[in-house]
Amino acid sequence: MIIEIDFQSDEAIYLQLMNQIILGIATSRLQPGDYLPSVRQLADTVGINMHTVNKAYSLLREEGYVSIDRRRGAFICVDMDKRKALEDMKQNLVVALAKGHCKNVTRQEVHRLIDEIYDEYC
Repeated sequence: MIIEIDFQSDEAIYLQLMNQIILGIATSRLQPGDYLPSVRQLADTVGINMHTVNKAYSLLREEGYVSIDRRRGAFICVDMDKRKALEDMKQNLVVALAKGHCKNVTRQEVHRLIDEIYDEYC
């Protein structure tokens, strides 16, 4: 698994980690049962603080993307609760659509963008 952190980004590093792992799952580069690097190993490889990796892993666990075993580490274990996933997605989309609406993004442009993203990542 290759993680690339943009240290110039306004996005928090733990969010960048989370998003890259989620994209890895969505694109099948990471499969259920695959183990993630240990917190220490990933922190050393990427050059970030262990607490940052730990925060990302903890949030991924809370959101149902990974399970954490104290002895074996973190592994991909996607929670199949579709209703919760749809509700979470809806909350995120409401804000994104409101931002687009403020910038005069049309419904057609939104649909085109969603189709493009879905085709690329799903």
